Amino acid sequence: MMIEKKIKVLFLCTSNSCRSQMAEGILKALASDRFEVFSAGAKASFVHPFAVKVLAETSVDISAQKSKSVLEFKGAEFDYVITLCGDSAKEYCPSFIGKAQNRLHWNFDDPALAQGTDDEILNIFRKVRDQIKIEIEKFVKSIE
Repeated sequence: MMIEKKIKVLFLCTSNSCRSQMAEGILKALASDRFEVFSAGAKASFVHPFAVKVLAETSVDISAQKSKSVLEFKGAEFDYVITLCGDSAKEYCPSFIGKAQNRLHWNFDDPALAQGTDDEILNIFRKVRDQIKIEIEKFVKSIE
């Protein structure tokens, strides 16, 4: 019996604190049996507590994940590199200089830039979480 190789995916965004962290957690939760999943940013920062909180609401635990710079993956090979940056001119979307068989871009606003009360900001994080989950579900189905 031949063992199938897992599909390697790298999610990239600006600071690896929200969108790419949520995407990593969601894809691992949905299909870790088929995918080897990583995330990184143009620079390492921290995993945003609101990202941890809104994923915990869906029974996905990313509390042990660490923020990483894309430079940590220099020379690595991935089946998919997926950028998650929005349209904001303030954002610097990192590029991946390693080998990627496929490059995709999913446009999501950065919830870390949200302003308002904690409840208002959490609702923006939930909206982005749900948008990411929809894209990941479509992505997983497209590879089946």
